[in-house]
Amino acid sequence: MTETLDIKITKADQTRLTVTDFSQLPFGKVFTDHMFTADYEDGEWKNLQIIPYGPIPMSPAISALHYGQAIFEGLKAYRQPDGKISVFRADKNFERFNKSAARMSMPTIPEEVFMQGLAALINVDEKWVPNQEDYALYVRPVMFATDPYLGVKASDTYKFALLTTPTGPYYSSALKVKIETEFTRADEGGVGFAKTAGNYARSLYPFEQAKKEGFDQLIWTDSVTHEYIEEAGTANLIFVINGKLITPSVRSTVLDGVTRDTIIKLAKEAGIEVEERRVSVKEVIEGIEIGSLTEAFAAGTAATVTHVGEIGYLGETYKLTDPSTRNVSNGIAKKLNDIRYGLATDEFGWNWVL
Repeated sequence: MTETLDIKITKADQTRLTVTDFSQLPFGKVFTDHMFTADYEDGEWKNLQIIPYGPIPMSPAISALHYGQAIFEGLKAYRQPDGKISVFRADKNFERFNKSAARMSMPTIPEEVFMQGLAALINVDEKWVPNQEDYALYVRPVMFATDPYLGVKASDTYKFALLTTPTGPYYSSALKVKIETEFTRADEGGVGFAKTAGNYARSLYPFEQAKKEGFDQLIWTDSVTHEYIEEAGTANLIFVINGKLITPSVRSTVLDGVTRDTIIKLAKEAGIEVEERRVSVKEVIEGIEIGSLTEAFAAGTAATVTHVGEIGYLGETYKLTDPSTRNVSNGIAKKLNDIRYGLATDEFGWNWVL
């Protein structure tokens, strides 16, 4: 039986609930009253506590700032019809968090610290979990190196934190995306499969350039030839071609998305053929031109299922079908949401009800 941890709880003097407009929740900007933190020192995790959300004192010499030892995750908690709260597929995010930690030469988090810290934090800030349709409580686990030392080596100390922020839909309309043919998000043998801060930092400049051209996001391609599709912005990318669900296979340059995995399982359950493989840019463009590619969407914790409406490639813009007519992705999205919000039977055991 898992040991019940001693988590010290210090409540905020007052709540910000009364001054928070739940009809206006820009993603990642409104935080709940508390956060969970833990410190890795002398080879163990200690100082487990829930404290008021706010700044964390740190040295400007911490190695995370200089050498990039920082990782994170993203998952969501949902209000169920009976008022209870469930966290969706927390076990998968926990596993991926530790996979990222291992790649970045960071200590792994014990399952009881991750799960019990998460449960305790959500219970303290339970009133922050929205009850509106398509709204949820986004959870951001993060770990970063804290050695105040400028030598290039793995840190001996780390801070782990859980932050929570209520949020609505990430995107409000179908995306106009550009297939990137110059810059790359990840390289073979690198850290593309890990959710580490540097992966996102290197994406910012090309993303800003694409925005100037009128695009909402990028479609990343392989770093060697730029002939194969990998991801869409900060999410996985999925296509429907000739009635099949087709998505780039997971590799060292492609994140093993939890939402991606969920959609694949739901598609197979619905009798839809699924292919996980290399997907070429040529195949996608030709599929749009001849009409065999009928749907394309981004899949991620924040994005959930977000339709792609237009794809830009080498100066040309290719328009896809009307999102309202996309039976495959819309059907899967509805099934996924019904499970997460407790409106359909959770046959896979994905919901962790607190």
